[in-house]
Amino acid sequence: MSTPSGFFRASRAVLAAARSATPLTKPDISPSSTKKPTVAAAASAASKSPKVPKEKKASTSGIMKPTPVSLALQSVVGASEVSRVEAVKKIWAYIKLHNLQNPSNKKEIICDAKLKKLFNGKDKVGFLEIAKLLSPHFVKAN
Repeated sequence: MSTPSGFFRASRAVLAAARSATPLTKPDISPSSTKKPTVAAAASAASKSPKVPKEKKASTSGIMKPTPVSLALQSVVGASEVSRVEAVKKIWAYIKLHNLQNPSNKKEIICDAKLKKLFNGKDKVGFLEIAKLLSPHFVKAN
């Protein structure tokens, strides 16, 4: 009685031998009916086809568009024009760098002098309020 693993091992050996063996006779295929293109012909056909998609230029709009900011926000962010997303990221980096999160409640930000200018003189700000309080610091372009 043979084990299942022995059966599969024997099957693999038989299949490997069958794959490596060459057929005794070549099939009769006329060259005109099934003609494969040469490598050079395939390369020239690929170069002639104008179906290559062009790269689209990503247009920035909305919160991703850099806009001028107030002097108070410039002092924290370090740039005269920045997108809203980038401004919030840099504010968070400033908060983490100066360890301004309330240790007992991580949702609260304890404001220092720079952040008080940004956040209307508030001592504590919730992290969900940051984007709303930054909105007046973005100068509207006419």
